[in-house]
Amino acid sequence: MCRLSPSSSKKPALSKTDFTLPGTIWVASDIHLARQVPQTCRVFYAFLAEAAVHADALILAGDIFDAWIGDDAAVHEPEPWLREALEHLSETAKKIPLFIGHGNRDFLMGPALARRLGATLMPESALFQTDVGPIHISHGDELCTHDVPFQRFRKFSRHRLTRQLFLALPLRVRQMIARRARKTSMHSHGTKPMYLMDVAHTSVSEVFRTHPALIHLVHGHTHKPKCHRFEDHGAQRCRWVLPDWEWDHPPFRGGYLSIGAAGITMHRYTAPDSMSAPKPSFAGKTGCH
Repeated sequence: MCRLSPSSSKKPALSKTDFTLPGTIWVASDIHLARQVPQTCRVFYAFLAEAAVHADALILAGDIFDAWIGDDAAVHEPEPWLREALEHLSETAKKIPLFIGHGNRDFLMGPALARRLGATLMPESALFQTDVGPIHISHGDELCTHDVPFQRFRKFSRHRLTRQLFLALPLRVRQMIARRARKTSMHSHGTKPMYLMDVAHTSVSEVFRTHPALIHLVHGHTHKPKCHRFEDHGAQRCRWVLPDWEWDHPPFRGGYLSIGAAGITMHRYTAPDSMSAPKPSFAGKTGCH
């Protein structure tokens, strides 16, 4: 377990990408909700119910969905699995503040979805003023700058004109493109060196250079949960990597960060016994190295 005491450093001035969240905050990412992973969906819905009771706010830092082809898919007659997912998310947002962030698979989530859920749509990266001090939260794909082809595609796919052209296509065509893109991505991941799919230290260091008072950086994307403690720009820093969620194929896993006045803790999630869900391959809390 890694706990760090609240920082005594002066809080930086707020900007339009800053949010103030006192109390207990839970952070998760990379759930990849989809029709093909019903058990993962069920376990995550149980997690949402627990968050609504035990947390004062919930942040979902990207790749909430395995693919998102436009808000109209949610607004106009969503598929049954998606309707259920939206209902659970909106019920959570009625009880505690819910923040949703873009991932590399659901970066087309927009304001219509946020309104549908009653959630706050985060910018690509955001500073949260918490009881433990300022925390920078993003999905993390923007930090993987060693992978130049991926970053080029990322920039192209997020361009305003590209988004407009894609969203103008019929829903069925967008679904077909998303399936093909997913297959291409899976093949690419199987052939790339591991270091290309991890964050670049220079990119992480740039975040801390931009925000000198920052101690904690949180991201997902790489599916390598860990707390990395290191020195950067003359100060101790901590980079928290969120776990992904997978309960349909072993190894079973899922987890989240809890942030509060006592510090930050990474938890491995275990589904309630009443669900008869598989037990995770790792349980409890992870350490900081």
